[in-house]
Amino acid sequence: MTAATMSYGHRARERMPFAWDYVTLVLCAALLLIGLIMVTSASMSIADRELGNPFFFLERQLFFGLLGVGFAWMITRVPTEVWDRYSLVLLLFGLALLLLVLIPGIGAVVNGARRWLRIGLVNFQVSELARVLVLTWVCSYCVRKRTELENTMHGLLKPVGLLCVAAVLLLLEPDFGATSVLFATGFAVLFIAGARLRYVVVMVSAAAGALAVLAVASPYRLKRLTGFLHPWEDPFNSGFQLTQSLIAIGRGAWFGVGLGSSVQKLFYLPEAHTDFVFAVLAEELGLVGVVVVLALFMSLVWRSFHIARLAAQSGMKFQSYLALAFGIWIGLQAIVNIGVNMGVLPTKGLTLPLLSYGRSSLLVTLAWLGVLLRIYHEIKVTSRAAIMRMPGGPR
Repeated sequence: MTAATMSYGHRARERMPFAWDYVTLVLCAALLLIGLIMVTSASMSIADRELGNPFFFLERQLFFGLLGVGFAWMITRVPTEVWDRYSLVLLLFGLALLLLVLIPGIGAVVNGARRWLRIGLVNFQVSELARVLVLTWVCSYCVRKRTELENTMHGLLKPVGLLCVAAVLLLLEPDFGATSVLFATGFAVLFIAGARLRYVVVMVSAAAGALAVLAVASPYRLKRLTGFLHPWEDPFNSGFQLTQSLIAIGRGAWFGVGLGSSVQKLFYLPEAHTDFVFAVLAEELGLVGVVVVLALFMSLVWRSFHIARLAAQSGMKFQSYLALAFGIWIGLQAIVNIGVNMGVLPTKGLTLPLLSYGRSSLLVTLAWLGVLLRIYHEIKVTSRAAIMRMPGGPR
């Protein structure tokens, strides 16, 4: 954008009330509400037995949901140019978090993985925030080094190298699922930003080969990755989670067994309110409920892409890539989680965005949503600035 356009945009921003994207707000509110209902339904039995309060997880999900909404509102007040200007600082902070969590005594170990930092009484999963910060730098790089990215292999190697560093740190936790989603989102943004197809194919092939070698090198990891192919061969050990999930989904049929009437959540399905909340939803609400949730996620992804296109048309390249990254990321993570629940992907510890119980995931997703809403507002400001610059336009 030219200096004149930015000047007009600044004045328009001062005069113009915040332009909320109500479509995005309604979609996210619907997913959050469904998530609250399903987390409550899936967790009541285990919360009552282990904690003496059947609404324990509902109360915490509601609290962090409201906290996340507050974060989102605050982020809508921050110009997106700030994220662009300080993208390198944010990147270094994200990598520092991934290093910090690996230090014994600082990183908390839960279920054999060192992915959490203890902040007061709460464990925060740093990979959720670190992935966003890494992708923010990638989006900024696509703008700053556009010519280099479009014309040379070297221009693609720089961000890919950064993605590899982040991937190594994530795999040390270990967090194979987060690594896969980060790589896929990063490569998608780089390709759409102009990286040549043949360079992207070479890099993707190399990354896929490296991940395959890592999987084969560890018998434990290989067993976990391939166990989903034949879960009924060991239904009481390696295939237990998946078989219980498939039973839950199968019982749902067309219209489900009724809200709150799931049997699998009663101490059969592990992590029913976190990684496998989709299976409980399918059992209680049936195919109809599943279709509604899928439609909401598809609509949110489409809306993110729509905002990205509007930003590109307004000359806001960084904002366009950032909105695009949000849409790809939330779509991929939803696909992975649902695929795991249905037995078409290996079991990974990825939550279903906005639905699963997960404090870190919920806070980060809502915060990134605040960035998306800010982008929409700035698009409207830029459009108004363009109208003001036209001869005879309003002043």
